[in-house]
Amino acid sequence: MTPAAESTPSPVVARVPVLNAANALTLLRLVLVPVFGATVVMSAMSHSGWRIVACLIFVFASATDLVDGWIARRFGLVTSVGQVADPIADKALTGGALVLLSWYDLLPWWVTALILVRELGITALRFWVIRHGVIAASRGGKIKTALQVLAITWYLWPMPAGLADVGPWIMAAAVIVTVVTGFDYIVQALRLRRPRP
Repeated sequence: MTPAAESTPSPVVARVPVLNAANALTLLRLVLVPVFGATVVMSAMSHSGWRIVACLIFVFASATDLVDGWIARRFGLVTSVGQVADPIADKALTGGALVLLSWYDLLPWWVTALILVRELGITALRFWVIRHGVIAASRGGKIKTALQVLAITWYLWPMPAGLADVGPWIMAAAVIVTVVTGFDYIVQALRLRRPRP
């Protein structure tokens, strides 16, 4: 070994702490899931005051998903813990909201079942192909999330009769985009699993 080689310092790999701002927001979202659920139950979807509280909690928790992702990318705080916890928090919040809306007969159960099966199926697909590549969130997937959040928010807020009728149309758009993007993710997964020539 030459002196020059001996004096060359080895590269230092910066380790991202698990306890960081992005993961803290993800944890907060997880904590808010049962709080949100409790406020919906308190409202029984008939008490306007509690419905407003539940809606505000849901909107705030959904907003943390945008903020924690931006913080993680902007400041290099992406961790394996965050990559696992973030989608779990998202699905717990959205899935819980859908189940509660169906429980109180505001949303057909088949809509909730379809969306949940799609979300869990895509998560399973991501794990199935993880050794071959990553299925990144597409623009359609982001539109799907935005429509779902908007539709749920519309159902939660005590809208006047005329405006309340808009909610099912927003949810119908969310369901269509959910199904279409689900097929798109399946195609991506099959391409990743295809043997290389």
